[in-house]
Amino acid sequence: MTINQLIDSGKFSVLNLGIDLQRIISKPFCCDLLSVAMGKASINCAWITVMGNINTLAIASLADVACIILAEGSVLDEVATLKAKTEGITVLFTEEPIFESALLISEMLND
Repeated sequence: MTINQLIDSGKFSVLNLGIDLQRIISKPFCCDLLSVAMGKASINCAWITVMGNINTLAIASLADVACIILAEGSVLDEVATLKAKTEGITVLFTEEPIFESALLISEMLND
């Protein structure tokens, strides 16, 4: 599944469109501890978190994740929004909890 297909599913809202919407998502990854995400997030994962700050974007770039999904109603702060735009990082949003969001992505990947 590509980022674009995930967006087209209508399950998540877009906070910022990144530059590579045809990028393949490999799996969901759930983590709110940034130091753990830095070492454990895999390339091309859809990282689901509640952390909507600039440090999250830095780690997403460093770990080369496909996209960030902010769960449980979390949003990007103003500085992070500007950084997402300049770095071309796709950031999606949902009111759903982290686990349910990851489960949905996993199901979509296995269909």
